[in-house]
Amino acid sequence: MSAVAKLLGQKEQPLARLEADPGSNECAEIQALLAKVETGLKQDSAAAGEDQ
Repeated sequence: MSAVAKLLGQKEQPLARLEADPGSNECAEIQALLAKVETGLKQDSAAAGEDQ
C-alpha cells in the first residue's frame, strides 16, 4: 500500500467522526488529526514531485 493510500485511509475515520456532530473538544481533536494527515499528504506530494 502506498503512503498516499495509507494517509487517505487514515483520513476517512476522522471525517466520519466529524459528520456525527461531535462536541467542541472532540471536534478540535479531529481537526488536529486531519491536519496531521494533510501535512503528510503534502509532504508525500512534494517528495513525489522532487523524484520526477
